[in-house]
Amino acid sequence: MAIIKKKIWPEYFELAAAGKKNFELRVADFDIEEGDTIILEEWDPKDQKYTGRSLEKKAGYILKVKLNDFGQEEEIKEKGLMVIQLQPAEITEKEDGQSQPAEK
Repeated sequence: MAIIKKKIWPEYFELAAAGKKNFELRVADFDIEEGDTIILEEWDPKDQKYTGRSLEKKAGYILKVKLNDFGQEEEIKEKGLMVIQLQPAEITEKEDGQSQPAEK
């Protein structure tokens, strides 16, 4: 298993440290596999230096895509991307046998 070090800005470091941010959106310019360790080192962009704080996390599911993998390159360039952290949900089945998420 590899150990990968990456910079993280203070506002995102705080969210990750608090457990609120459980994902990373990164340019796919490095190799990483499920189970690898990623060390997020807090980087102050104003002072252009590391703060000395870091978080160690294990990589889970990794999704790597290119802008036009879904035929939406122009729309992505115009509107950007959104990353959504999913919470656990129960799956229920309708009488017709089709699965659907449980309603709250």
